[in-house]
Amino acid sequence: MKNILYLIAALLFTVNTAFAQSDLVKEAITYEELYDDPYAINKLFIHLQPLYTELFATNVNAGFGIGANYLHKDKADFFANFRHAYARSTDFVRDIAYKNSSVANKPNSFIFMELGGTYHVKDEESDTETKMILYSKRYQKGNRWASQVPEHTIIPCKVRKVIGARLGGFAYSTSIDLKRIATDQEIIIEDGIGAFPSDLYSHSNQSVKGAFIGGSMTWIKNMAIKPDKGFGVLSDDLLLTTFLDIMFAPSIEIDDIQYRDPMTTQMRTFSTQNVETKKIGFRLGLEGKYNRELSWGYGAEIGARPSVSAKGFFALIRISLPVYSTNLDYGREAFGK
Repeated sequence: MKNILYLIAALLFTVNTAFAQSDLVKEAITYEELYDDPYAINKLFIHLQPLYTELFATNVNAGFGIGANYLHKDKADFFANFRHAYARSTDFVRDIAYKNSSVANKPNSFIFMELGGTYHVKDEESDTETKMILYSKRYQKGNRWASQVPEHTIIPCKVRKVIGARLGGFAYSTSIDLKRIATDQEIIIEDGIGAFPSDLYSHSNQSVKGAFIGGSMTWIKNMAIKPDKGFGVLSDDLLLTTFLDIMFAPSIEIDDIQYRDPMTTQMRTFSTQNVETKKIGFRLGLEGKYNRELSWGYGAEIGARPSVSAKGFFALIRISLPVYSTNLDYGREAFGK
């Protein structure tokens, strides 16, 4: 019985402590506003991407990349991206082709490139609120920060909302598993003399060039405050963009199979013209970065690229670290005493 009473007392103490901490969360604070201007953001962002991973139905791959964003006078912004698989071991179909190839085709590495721009159809500022976690250097003593419920506060601020129209071009190259594709599509790869031996592994390379058109929504906050009571400077300077693109590729090229017949030692060319492709696709994406000279960013996409028929689905995650940014204004004003 005594143990039960001790347990109840402990629970009541825990609940009371939780409510006390909740009261701390609701306690009003005073602060100095350092800035709150979502239009005063940097113009150029350079993204170094040490890691991306992509579940692509045509070819699963992972690698590195580089990206850039340029904002032009609150009217438009432009972007570019380049990605490349790390090595053969992170380029799934290419690795299989090297290990099991029965054909003379050299498997290509996965490469993706895009260049585009967004026109600001509607760009406006409105009032909103942002939730900030209060942090103090005194939390660094011992494990106090880890054991304490973080305090937070709600701060009124400005938010910039941009509705954009996107347009651009893209291109990518990848190895493809032609044996599996031929089986799935129930087609025969032949050269006019006969069909390619079905018991041999065959791969090829696919090159795709196309364009995309779509829309986007961007939210921009760029504010900072300095609370009293020993808390550090707090900021919210996130640039968050969501987008939806329709992708169209008038050019989808699949290399013919080059095969040396062991019986005749002659090189034979098997046509891939019967392989079905899909020229229209889409993607839904999310991108985030911060308005700082040195920070990090992230991105994610899901959709279906123009590719071999039924092999266009992809899901992509990429991390940018670091992200360099600048407002490209290197001049200084001079004032006489």
